[in-house]
Amino acid sequence: MAGESPERSEQRMSSGETPEGGPVVPSGRRAGTAVDPRGAFGRSETEPSGEDGTGADDGEPADDPAAGATPAADDPAEAEPTGPQAGASTEPADPTEPATAAEPPVATDGPEPDGPEPRAADGAQEASEADAPPPVDPPTAVIRTPAAPEDAADAADEEAGTGPETARPEGGDAEDDGAGPDAEPAVPAADPPTTAFRAVAPAPAADPEPAPEAKPQAKAEPDADPEPEPDAKPEREPDAEPGAGGADGTASRYVPLRDDARDAATAEAPEPERTRQQPLPPVPGQRAVDLLAELTNRPAPPPTPLRTFVRRVKIWTPLVALLAIVLVTAQLLRPLPEPELELTATDAYTFEGERPGIAWPTEGQAALDVEGLGSFGTHGEQKPVPIASVAKTMTAYVLLTEHPMEAGEAGASIPVDATAEKEAGYSEQGESTVGVEAGETITQEEALNALMIASANNVARLVARWDAGSEKAFVEKMNAAAQDLGMKNTTYTDPSGLLKETVSTAEDQVKLGRAVMEMEVFRDVVAKPAYTDRNGKEHANWNRLVPLYGTVGIKTGTTTAAGGNLLFAAYADVGGTRQLVIGAVLGQHRPPIIDSVLAAGKDLILSAQKALTAETVVREGDVVGVVDDGLGGRTRLVATEDVAAVGWPGLTVRLELAEGADGVPGEADTGTEVGVLTVGDGPGQVKVPVALAEPLSEPGAGAKLTRVL
Repeated sequence: MAGESPERSEQRMSSGETPEGGPVVPSGRRAGTAVDPRGAFGRSETEPSGEDGTGADDGEPADDPAAGATPAADDPAEAEPTGPQAGASTEPADPTEPATAAEPPVATDGPEPDGPEPRAADGAQEASEADAPPPVDPPTAVIRTPAAPEDAADAADEEAGTGPETARPEGGDAEDDGAGPDAEPAVPAADPPTTAFRAVAPAPAADPEPAPEAKPQAKAEPDADPEPEPDAKPEREPDAEPGAGGADGTASRYVPLRDDARDAATAEAPEPERTRQQPLPPVPGQRAVDLLAELTNRPAPPPTPLRTFVRRVKIWTPLVALLAIVLVTAQLLRPLPEPELELTATDAYTFEGERPGIAWPTEGQAALDVEGLGSFGTHGEQKPVPIASVAKTMTAYVLLTEHPMEAGEAGASIPVDATAEKEAGYSEQGESTVGVEAGETITQEEALNALMIASANNVARLVARWDAGSEKAFVEKMNAAAQDLGMKNTTYTDPSGLLKETVSTAEDQVKLGRAVMEMEVFRDVVAKPAYTDRNGKEHANWNRLVPLYGTVGIKTGTTTAAGGNLLFAAYADVGGTRQLVIGAVLGQHRPPIIDSVLAAGKDLILSAQKALTAETVVREGDVVGVVDDGLGGRTRLVATEDVAAVGWPGLTVRLELAEGADGVPGEADTGTEVGVLTVGDGPGQVKVPVALAEPLSEPGAGAKLTRVL
């Protein structure tokens, strides 16, 4: 405006007023209609502002001739007749106004403008912008300041359409007449002007992009829509179609500012603030509660006995509870111990009365036992003496040990050699033999009969050679067996006992008699009064006590050096039991020696049978023991019948309680037999079943929890 001061020009530029000569207001906009300033921020960023700062594009043609709009200017003579653009002012910028940062125009798609050729610098910049990526719209701050009184007065003199056309408010009416130099729009002076400040984002280092030139904003009109928030991002409106302007054909375009959202998207997100201070290591001797106070920035409460107690309770209570749960579970799941039987009755019984008198021999030595009960004792000095054919008992014992056989079997076949046949003729020299021929075989059963009944020396040597390969090797087996049986005073030098160097004692021979009588085959052989060999010849037993007086064996032996010797066995039926009496008599030299030794043996058998007696030790229903479940539970056991012990006055017998064949159950009803009570030892022992006097049950939970091991 002519005559306008520089300060006034600057105020107009800062307040968004359009200088004189700017583009006219479209004829379609009615004077006095409020203009929404937010529409100015929605323009496409690709529309550069005019070079003269009026907001019109220098090179934008009017593509729609049907619009019928004519450009308006202050001086019709200064208008460009050939330019197709509408609403552009040719008035140069006031030199008195301060220079503002202008951005070079952005090239647009469209026909070449008819105006003057762009400068060389502008062409180079447009070429660089064509290769550059789309610029980023910086944030735009909208500040509304109150207009000065003089600005309100001058605003009435302003011509309509001096600023760039903004978006038309919805529902506004369009005027047919265009804006001219004499047309002045009625702008309310009460609405303060709006100033747009554009914050320019830093251009990329590789290809800096010039910021578009700031365009002055149109004055806001009364009744405009609410102002956008200062930090709110204005929405971008689509580009106006050519010829879609007002009635005068003008189409104003707004070059949008750089989008602050793009800067925010490309900017690196700030690292969230973290606490980088690390806690100091604990000081030696520092309490845990003090360390916790340092970490939580809360001072520890002063220690008191009550707080200390409560804290310890809180710490230890869960641990103790967990330990208790583990222990209870372990105790309940532990395997139960096996129940056992325990004898509560006396474990021994002694017969009352004076010791019985035994008819011991007048010479030599003797020993007398009852198998399983005990011994009547010995008589005479127990020193090694020759035992003659009694030695054949050990020969039979070794043969059956090396070649076991069942009762009723014939056993192994033994070939007869020439030596056995030759030795069969030694009977003429006083030896006991049986006739055999070389090349034939005899059974093991017949060999045992020849040894124990006929007392054949030649057969004793034959089996020794057959079993061990030589008589010497077999004798070694005999002595080894004697050692195993505890026969400490016995020495064997030959299988037949003919040699006087084969010696033993009555006590040792009783030990052998108990062992060999446990063999059923042997018992069957020695209990025979005679046998018939393979040739049909009968051989009588030299022990003529069999089968008298209950005698069942065992072996006699007589020589001039050894005298008469006898190892015997006899049964005694007492108290419903059969007791086995075993004895030995050695060194009987009174002739005839065989009769003397048999008489001595008979006296010992009768003495033992007379001395034996039976007494009731336990009666039916008596409690004899308990079932111990291992956890303190005890169930009583009773005898199912009377228990009679066999013995003699002064003898002590042992009582034992043992499990039954099926073991002890964990649970059972009353009367269930779970064990056996045994009185005595050996074949004459007494056995009685025992049963439960009350129900047997497994240990309860309390017993399981309280057990230690």
